[in-house]
Amino acid sequence: MKYLILVGDGMADDPQSALGGKTPLEAAATLNMDRVAARGRVGRLLTVPPGLPPGSDVANLSLMGYDAAENYQGRGPIEAASIGVALDPDDTAFRCNLVTLADGLMADYSAGHITTEESRPILLELQAALGTDRIRFVPGVSYRHLTIIRDFPKGLDCTPPHDISGQPWLPHLPKGPGQDVIIDLMEKARPVLASSEINRKRKTPATDIWPWGQGRAMKLRTLGQRFGLTGSVISAVDLVRGLGVLAGLKVRLVPGATGYLGTNYAGKIAAAKEALAAEDFIYLHVEAPDETSHEGDLRKKMRAIEEFDRNIVGEMLAWAENVPDVRILVTPDHATKLATKTHAGDPIPFTVCGPGVARDGGSIYSERAAEKAPVDRPVELFERFIRGSW
Repeated sequence: MKYLILVGDGMADDPQSALGGKTPLEAAATLNMDRVAARGRVGRLLTVPPGLPPGSDVANLSLMGYDAAENYQGRGPIEAASIGVALDPDDTAFRCNLVTLADGLMADYSAGHITTEESRPILLELQAALGTDRIRFVPGVSYRHLTIIRDFPKGLDCTPPHDISGQPWLPHLPKGPGQDVIIDLMEKARPVLASSEINRKRKTPATDIWPWGQGRAMKLRTLGQRFGLTGSVISAVDLVRGLGVLAGLKVRLVPGATGYLGTNYAGKIAAAKEALAAEDFIYLHVEAPDETSHEGDLRKKMRAIEEFDRNIVGEMLAWAENVPDVRILVTPDHATKLATKTHAGDPIPFTVCGPGVARDGGSIYSERAAEKAPVDRPVELFERFIRGSW
């Protein structure tokens, strides 16, 4: 049996007046996701346990079959695992965004989707200027980087920058134990970024760093230990790759995978086919629906959903035509609301087909199609997905 989980990050949303009361997922052309629904069933899933933040870290951890309430430690240590950064027991890893603050607002949580080639030397400049035997700056991908601090207290409250797009940033500075350390670091980083030659050439320069999502080292029982699975994770996002590392999956890097519209879909499909030639399981993640939702751009979100449907779901369905035993699960990780430009912890719709999955008679995949289904728990859903007990 081959197992495919195809994730369109942040696809779920609320009905939009501009779409006549339909959601973007409902209004978009999603022939292939509807084909999965017609061959199997549609359901609802709660990927964000009560009390945890509705982030991609918690939600993708849940989709990989783990109880996030028991295992989640923070976003930073997951991304550290992705790029092979070992954390000592007394290290706290922060996700460190390069952001653009202007006119008192969070003007851009991604500094204009800064590229890795641009951001890496900037992080090295920060390390040279501000790094100590206690504090490290570690380059990641695009605007997503790490700040690692030894002996940092627990309990600091940090706001994800994408949660305050276009809003005043000052009220959202870190609050709680260790706040002075982080705020001081943010203030000291500002002139370093302003003096960066690479940064000065950019249309949307990175004016500031924004640390958040902190936590200490995280360990998981691998999917091999739990289910005997071998598999790979395919994503442009450090966070998802890090979860794959922790789950014992192989990380397959795809050149040109950007985490945005027009990413290298063909490269992702090629990586998936190569993985499935030798392994049982792939977790293929596409970030673009989430990024466009954070921008509050309905047109772009619709395009992102349709690109995912055509270039990922459609291509993997075509591949599966020649493979006798394939089970496919298509889902967002969480909802990302255009109205608020941020994540929500609502139940999300999923669709699944393949051997052992009884059809429910539907032929459409959307929030409305799933609204009467009972709400599943991720650990139980993952076990059913692997065992085919529907």
